[in-house]
Amino acid sequence: MDVDAFMDSFRPYLEANRRTTNTVFQVSLNPSPEDRLTDGQFRDIAQEYMERMGYGNQPYIVFKHKDISREHLHIVSLRVDEQGRKINDSHEYDQSMSVLRELERKYDLHPSVKGHELTDREGLQKVNYSEGNVKQLISSVVRSCLRNYNCSSYGEFRTLLERFNVSAEECTGTVDGRNYAGIVYGTLTDDGYGIGTPFKSSRIGRDVGYKALQKYYERSKSELKLDGALNRLRQSVRNAMSPHNTRDEFRQLLKADGIDTIFRINPVGRIYGVTFIDHEAGIVANGSVLGKEFSANVFNELYPAPKNDKQVPEQHTAP
Repeated sequence: MDVDAFMDSFRPYLEANRRTTNTVFQVSLNPSPEDRLTDGQFRDIAQEYMERMGYGNQPYIVFKHKDISREHLHIVSLRVDEQGRKINDSHEYDQSMSVLRELERKYDLHPSVKGHELTDREGLQKVNYSEGNVKQLISSVVRSCLRNYNCSSYGEFRTLLERFNVSAEECTGTVDGRNYAGIVYGTLTDDGYGIGTPFKSSRIGRDVGYKALQKYYERSKSELKLDGALNRLRQSVRNAMSPHNTRDEFRQLLKADGIDTIFRINPVGRIYGVTFIDHEAGIVANGSVLGKEFSANVFNELYPAPKNDKQVPEQHTAP
């Protein structure tokens, strides 16, 4: 089958409801590398997962991928049924966790560490403040990012979260002679401005608090120091760097390779920082982490601000 055949299956559902904007359901199921599953077992797991999630009667496509260290499945379906009604997706994260736990036991799969799910970064979506249930949405994004990406610093982690409309602020200081440190999470608009009331990490759990994040940064540093860990990202960035490109063209080249580029630009247009997010490898790295040839100064010389062109900073910091 080709893409046109797939779309012919989806089109009647999409035409039955033109009001719903978030029409696509997508998920990735990732068994442990130690689990050796046949194609038949993969099909059974995918079918049972979709049925238990309420998408069993929907048209859906299942792909098997081998582009990371383990075989895994990508599933794409629709959130609109044949009558044009939107499928209820409230508490979908918790429901998915419960289903995955049951599938692990049924198919004798290696359990995920500390209850972490088999789904990976493919299911991450931006938080929409207007949808409500903000704390649960932020909790889902933060934990998914911690599971699926390596960030060796607070700045990199914050940059990653901002791609999903989540802010994270470190709060440190001294009260009555005692030092304190904490994390406050909040919601951002698509333009990068804070919206709603931020809340302390303790409202989610210790696993997303200040101390847990310090350990996470250290683990990420160790992972990124392994031989070859940054090779793909370095090579992709190197291939896209050219004095014949513009900043936007450079970013588009990397975007096609599954890599987001975030330039930090001052009011006069100078690049003073750059961060790369490799969504396929699950790596977030500042240019300085990749090496001197990828520093902000190098990119500022390669892509200087157009003369007499007023610049607007690309990244906002939530208050």
